Amino acid sequence: MVGPQYDLLANPLGAVRSTFDTAISSGSDPTSLNGHDWGAVDLFRHFLSDQSQLSQVPLLTPSTIRYVKPNTLVRYRGMIQDMLGNEFYVGVYKDGSVWRTNKFTDISQYPIPMDSSAETRIWERRLLYCVPVPGLNPWAAPSAEEVGNLSMDWASEQREKRRRGDDESSDMPVDGDEGEGSPNTKRMREGECPTLASQPQGAVPEIAGSSTSLMPGLNGNSSSCIVKIYDAPESELKLNDIFEFVGILTSDPELQEDNADSDLSNGFGEDPLHHFPPNKVPRLHCLMHRKLSVLDFLKNKPVIEPKPDLVKGIREALLRHLSAVLGNDDVAAHFMLLHLLSKVQARVDALAVGKFSVNFTCFSKETASVFGKQLNIAVKNLVPFTHCIPLTVEYLNTASLAPKKNYDTNRLETGVLQLAEDSHLIVDETQLDVGTLNSVGVENARLLKNLMELQKVEYDFKYYKMEMATDVQLLVLSEGKSNILPADVIVPIRPSATNSSEAVAAENLEAWRWYLASVRQLPHSFESETQKMVESDLVAAIQADRSLNTQDLSRLVTMGRLMCLSFGETTMSLEHWQMAKELERLRRERLK
Repeated sequence: MVGPQYDLLANPLGAVRSTFDTAISSGSDPTSLNGHDWGAVDLFRHFLSDQSQLSQVPLLTPSTIRYVKPNTLVRYRGMIQDMLGNEFYVGVYKDGSVWRTNKFTDISQYPIPMDSSAETRIWERRLLYCVPVPGLNPWAAPSAEEVGNLSMDWASEQREKRRRGDDESSDMPVDGDEGEGSPNTKRMREGECPTLASQPQGAVPEIAGSSTSLMPGLNGNSSSCIVKIYDAPESELKLNDIFEFVGILTSDPELQEDNADSDLSNGFGEDPLHHFPPNKVPRLHCLMHRKLSVLDFLKNKPVIEPKPDLVKGIREALLRHLSAVLGNDDVAAHFMLLHLLSKVQARVDALAVGKFSVNFTCFSKETASVFGKQLNIAVKNLVPFTHCIPLTVEYLNTASLAPKKNYDTNRLETGVLQLAEDSHLIVDETQLDVGTLNSVGVENARLLKNLMELQKVEYDFKYYKMEMATDVQLLVLSEGKSNILPADVIVPIRPSATNSSEAVAAENLEAWRWYLASVRQLPHSFESETQKMVESDLVAAIQADRSLNTQDLSRLVTMGRLMCLSFGETTMSLEHWQMAKELERLRRERLK
């Protein structure tokens, strides 16, 4: 077991080395430990299973990184934007008669013997380039006050531990800690890290008398992060997934020079991190990771199931809000609600079953400036990840929508459409005037159409193109039916009032966010009687209108399913089906 002298938060590497030494002393073969954590990860997992302990781990953001010491435990939330392949490193080596490990570090804590008789083993780790979630709205991100208090509490805790160490007159520094003469230690000991009470609200606190951070060599504005993954199956981590990683933070100024001279770099090809200097992109050696859902971004979320008796009132209140936003148009509000609850449930051949894109028409530039703006604000307040594209000829001709591989830097350069799952995208076509599309514009229009119809984004790898499945809710605002983006349903809006957006109570917004996020995850099935009625109605619909195709019928079934879910029900009843049919009838009347 790890002794009490090892602080899992402030000195995780001490715990890693201690568990390694224990495993070796118990007879484990050090050369066969690749792919195993010899108990270290289990130790951290048990420790952090307590939410109160996990909350003490600092969340890495541009405003907190300057206060976090290297080689301490941190959390990072972000989207996997690129996968950089594997990195080779000296996993274990023999220092005289003692085995050492470099796992979860960038630079060896002890000199590696260079004589040919030294016993070493080369291991691998995966490299992920992670970025903040694209389009993350302020309400879903940690507030400046929360992040600041967390970072300052962390810094204060470390300062207090050093003071206690001074009082005890200990000549032995904690394993992995800085020496007595360290300028960072001196600055922290002298109390030069101010409290947030002296800062303006929302301001990022500075270390008095210094522009440097506690992370040596780091510029302090880093928002991206290189995450190094150990012993995890590749299928667990996919491009564009959102994860919370807990691990050991490093940003060593010697790292770049060390890698440049490394025999491994020369022996195994170019360093995959050559274009990610450590003074700009910190490294996190992952001990634990957890995939995040929309629910993880909600504040004060209740730990309850979205049962019908609970969601009924929330549903009615949200519909009233959406109706007011759309000028008291109840029909449009119902379609907006179904749209916000939609999600790709399955993929059958080229079809993305469950998607429900909407094209609101009858917008002019004037009405779009009122209702379009209100709708955009409303969506931002309800959904964690949102984007808005003001579609113009110039935008189509110049925008970089598709991610592209840059082989010179070995990086995947992101595009506008590289989005996390469950993102919402509004495309405003009301500004689109007559013009000529160049080759880029034609390609961008095709990419948007592909996303709308198939829920896929085409990635450009120069020598070939690869389609990546996604799940993005698309809403189009246009004067007439969009010729670029063929939405699942066309809904002409009929506003009867120009109500100004009224302030919404915070508790209402929290309830609506929880409702949308929770209800979308519910399973779905048919009552046997309803299934027979649906089949009968679909046959009758085809006989009455030969222009209907399978997509029209699939859309109507999707509407019935979403109507059912909107009430918190998991089994579609005849009532839900009739409501969906009536909503479709009202929509078709508007199209005449």
